[in-house]
Amino acid sequence: MNYEVKNIPEESRFEIDLGDKTAYLDYHLSGNTIIYIHAYTPPEYRGKGIAAQVAKYALDYARDHNLKIIPQCPYVRDYVQTHKEYQDLLAS
Repeated sequence: MNYEVKNIPEESRFEIDLGDKTAYLDYHLSGNTIIYIHAYTPPEYRGKGIAAQVAKYALDYARDHNLKIIPQCPYVRDYVQTHKEYQDLLAS
């Protein structure tokens, strides 16, 4: 199932409203670099591709805004490793 991912800049967060819960990815924007800090999916929603949707949205956001990324979050780091098309976004 596809969910709508929203950027909530005042909270430095990409999120999906799951009705009773929220999945999210916290970030910090610094100049032309975005640091992905922490991803969270409620336990009962894990394994359904929700975190992947948030990660893809966040990485596409970085590309669309000409940002380099620092994936401190282990989930995003692993996502970039397995989706080679995003490796050019990595900050050196």
